[in-house]
Amino acid sequence: MKKATYDRLMKFRDDRDWSQFHTGENLAKSIMIEAGELLEVFQWSDKEKSIDKVKEELADVFMYAMLMADRYHLDIDEIINEKMDQNERKYPAEMVKGSSKKYSEYKTSWKK
Repeated sequence: MKKATYDRLMKFRDDRDWSQFHTGENLAKSIMIEAGELLEVFQWSDKEKSIDKVKEELADVFMYAMLMADRYHLDIDEIINEKMDQNERKYPAEMVKGSSKKYSEYKTSWKK
């Protein structure tokens, strides 16, 4: 993510004095609401979706996630890389390549 994008979002929030409303709970709710709106784009149809609507709803999810990271003073790159480290340990490529099985379905076979 570019710093200019992050700064623009924070300025937008600060210019409106909205950080007072950005509790962890409110931001988590907003992320879920926007994720639901993204899912709604795909509801009831297998037809090609409007990429513009997907972009709009996905941007909302990202923006609220960025606001939550800011609220808790979290470095987005750092937390993503920490999670990727966990995922790489949980899902070694040589064990899971080409499969969509969940971690718990592999767990017992890895110990052999």
